[in-house]
Amino acid sequence: MSKPVVAIVGRPNVGKSSLFNTLYGERISIVHDTPGVTRDRLYAEANWRGRDFIMIDTGGIEPETDDVITRNMRLQAEIAIETSDVIIFMCDIQAGLTAADEEIAVMLRKSGRPVVCAVNKVDKIGDPPAEFYEFYNLGLDDCISLSASHRLGIGELLDAVFAYFPSESEGSDDGDTVRVALIGRPNAGKSSLANKIIGEERSIVSDIAGTTRDTIDSYVENKHGRFTIIDTAGMRKKGKIEDKVEKYSMVRALAAVERADVCVILIDASVGITEQDTRVAGIAHNAGKPSVIAINKWDLISKETGTLEQMTKIVKERFAFMDYAPVVFLSAKTGQRIDRLFEKIKVACESSKKRLTTGVFNDMLSEAIAVVPTPQDKGRHLKIYYGTQIAVCPPTFALFVNNKELSHFSYERYIENQIRANFGFEGTPIRLYLREKGEKGES
Repeated sequence: MSKPVVAIVGRPNVGKSSLFNTLYGERISIVHDTPGVTRDRLYAEANWRGRDFIMIDTGGIEPETDDVITRNMRLQAEIAIETSDVIIFMCDIQAGLTAADEEIAVMLRKSGRPVVCAVNKVDKIGDPPAEFYEFYNLGLDDCISLSASHRLGIGELLDAVFAYFPSESEGSDDGDTVRVALIGRPNAGKSSLANKIIGEERSIVSDIAGTTRDTIDSYVENKHGRFTIIDTAGMRKKGKIEDKVEKYSMVRALAAVERADVCVILIDASVGITEQDTRVAGIAHNAGKPSVIAINKWDLISKETGTLEQMTKIVKERFAFMDYAPVVFLSAKTGQRIDRLFEKIKVACESSKKRLTTGVFNDMLSEAIAVVPTPQDKGRHLKIYYGTQIAVCPPTFALFVNNKELSHFSYERYIENQIRANFGFEGTPIRLYLREKGEKGES
């Protein structure tokens, strides 16, 4: 299930970054009285009433401007709006209702997205002042008074936003269709692979890095099942992104990872594995997504005896943090081994949904502990009373212990390896949590 996306938009200097920082709990947006300080869109995860969601903080929208930077800020805000499930429209009660607010409200109504109007800088407790009610003239259903800097009205705002979140089952039940996100650096061949899979020139393909600005979904059915292929804009290291439009495409690509069932991490064999490749892979890994590493343009590589084995070894070393991910060598241009890619996608997806019974899991756990005893510190042994699987997508296990501090990451890795050795789980990350008796969430 993908997380809802909430975009915070409005004119410059109405308090968007202050609200973003308050919701996230850390000062990660620059807050300053100079309009236009937040020029780049920022994103972070938050939680309300047990539901995780993604927030996007945007630069201010100036409806009519000739300033290049301000035009770019407007563009990034528009893209954030397109990407979002709910929009928080920030206004400033001290400035009053402005013509710019009215123009932005028109744009938001046209977007078709749910909009909650947050009237900021109402710094006193109690009924809002009379000036608050003029913001209902914007034609938006929800108007909430708040003070982002004083943390007043935040709960009411989040309750209003929460009411528009898609249900937890919505969008997650596509029958047997597997959503596959093609991710990677620009020019790794994502669009070429998508086109080859689909059998038509759906995406523009060129040698210019960053041609794909948006995410494109296409449905395909083959002997392995039904799939939705999500072709994304290439991800570059932030410092390397000079083209503003390419920079704005990052959130779309990240959103594609969130709503994917499986990620295909595309590597350009002719360039080799770069640091940015591992960063891109880390996004999928941290999101708990099953993944397949696809080494593209393999047809361009001069091969000798052992070339494939040597490259596989390099891949496993560079992607040691996700050694569960299978590696497929293919060519998007010729179609070589695309069938093999789909085999691995299907296996990875099924692995992420696999569930073990508590009895079977504990039998394995007892054998693993008998072979390699639990760690000890100053004569005290870690005791693992029992374990159980508590979630899927990704498979998540809880081990109930006497003292978490007696554990060691190497022993937890050993348990994970035993789970894989006994039950497979190829292609998917595994989450392992230690809980002490009486700890919240034990049941």
